[in-house]
Amino acid sequence: MNINIINKSNNPLPKYQTEGSAGMDLMANVEETIKLKPMERKVISTGLFMELPLGYEAQIRPRSGLAIKKGITCLNTPGTIDADYRGEIGVILINLSSEVFEIKNGDRIAQMVIAKHEVAHLHEVELLSDTERGAGGMGSTGKN
Repeated sequence: MNINIINKSNNPLPKYQTEGSAGMDLMANVEETIKLKPMERKVISTGLFMELPLGYEAQIRPRSGLAIKKGITCLNTPGTIDADYRGEIGVILINLSSEVFEIKNGDRIAQMVIAKHEVAHLHEVELLSDTERGAGGMGSTGKN
């Protein structure tokens, strides 16, 4: 699949790091180093604008290395970029650590996964079918 993308940063386009990767790394597009304080959140620019085909979305997800090593993750995860959105891709990062985290231009800050999705047609009814689980919520199946 081909995706049209405008790159207004001086960073290379996102790419898959290995043949088996599902996500492409997104890089920060910042003029000056951003200092993200503990429990602070900010939208980090990527300088990327894209045009997805109808029926597809881009999901923005945390990078596992940043999460475990630095306590940095994405809010609104996974973030969704819809096929009709034409604005800049921004990544909402939060610092869950107790130390200031610095974000420099070109730092890999998140992953982007391109996913096909269905369009659901909702039908209002009076009654739903029975299942073994029924209305049991979180933890109701008794399995760990």
